[in-house]
Amino acid sequence: MTAGGLSILGTPVDVPEPDTAVVHLLGVLRNQLGMDLSWLCRFDGDRLVLQAHNGDGASYGVGPGTTVLGSPEERERTLYWRVLTGRLPPIIPDTLEDPRTAGLPTITELGVRAYAATPVRDGDRVYGVVGCIGRVPRPDLDSRHVQILMLIADLLSVSVRDLHRMWEHSSRTWRAVREVLDSGGPRLVFQPVVDLRTGSAVAAEALARFPGPPADPQQWFARAAGVGLGVELELSAVRRALGVLPAIPANARLAVNASPTALTCGLLGVLPNIDLTRLVVEITEQERSLDDPAVLRAARELRARGTRIAVDDVGAGYAGLARLVQLRPDVIKMDRCLIHGIDTDPVRRATAIALVYLAGKIGSRIIAEGIETAAELTAVRDTGIGYGQGNHLGAPDPMLPVFHRPRWPGGPGPPDHRPATGAQDVSST
Repeated sequence: MTAGGLSILGTPVDVPEPDTAVVHLLGVLRNQLGMDLSWLCRFDGDRLVLQAHNGDGASYGVGPGTTVLGSPEERERTLYWRVLTGRLPPIIPDTLEDPRTAGLPTITELGVRAYAATPVRDGDRVYGVVGCIGRVPRPDLDSRHVQILMLIADLLSVSVRDLHRMWEHSSRTWRAVREVLDSGGPRLVFQPVVDLRTGSAVAAEALARFPGPPADPQQWFARAAGVGLGVELELSAVRRALGVLPAIPANARLAVNASPTALTCGLLGVLPNIDLTRLVVEITEQERSLDDPAVLRAARELRARGTRIAVDDVGAGYAGLARLVQLRPDVIKMDRCLIHGIDTDPVRRATAIALVYLAGKIGSRIIAEGIETAAELTAVRDTGIGYGQGNHLGAPDPMLPVFHRPRWPGGPGPPDHRPATGAQDVSST
């Protein structure tokens, strides 16, 4: 820290993954000048944001997203501002021996003994600063090294337009997700899970919906993850869904979705200390494997509290049935890619029958997702699958379904698509 306890470093922010070519150029600069750390920063309002670096950022306490204060009062204390305004040369070999830099907070706080820095331009405007720093003096630095610094800055100027577009896209995504979070989380709709013997709803899956493009909720979650808000967005949807848990009958279930990362990084913390026996957590296999010890441990903790575990999208690129055996979920959700056309495709029917057999051996129940036609419904029932979900059985709706009201006792009659009388409107929950 600097004298008086005031740091030149501000609150870190999320930044896009830097281009490998940019990191390579920073490595060339660092090696040619014999420094410990090279970096590229961009202006964001009055502050400077580190976009990419090469070298020992950890020992300086900096990395992608590190900010340097830049208000009119604060920037006079910074090295970069004096370089930009021409009061400091591009290179100083020994900062403590030069009276222009010896007392600057940048030098004393970060322990900088040698530096090189110059602006990077984006067309007619300054994009930011490229430079490098070292912990020991570099008396050998001369005009040749200034030329190398300027060459790297010119080469980076070719790349900064792409970096700028990446930053703007990331910023728009972050703001959009942040608005959803600040409003309490995504809007929810509920799709019934139907007992295929009677046609009655026995569970409802809470599905997130968002206020505009992209239309696909999965894209929202993927983009949120890309700006560091993925888990927070997932957990906000779970919190909102928990608000309707008291309206779920004791013999029915409410299903919520969680990625393995959300499962291990906060889901248990947002579940209140209440009866969770009506809750089902559907785990989607994404970047972390279902046989990850942390995932298995979190699943055991959820089960200990009465929550049922479901594995979502089985059949859509699922990595291995052996993992099903290890996790032994209470529910296996068969992906719509296996259900679509099951009435005409013997391979899909055979796969469904095999999964029914496996589920019986490990004590799981199967839900067929994406039942869209009466023919698919009949074919699914014929395979021995006991539960189903899809628009043919009930489309997602802001209102909870009426549970345990048989719709076709004795046979697979047509589902009733009209809103059920007495359903609870939970759109504002």
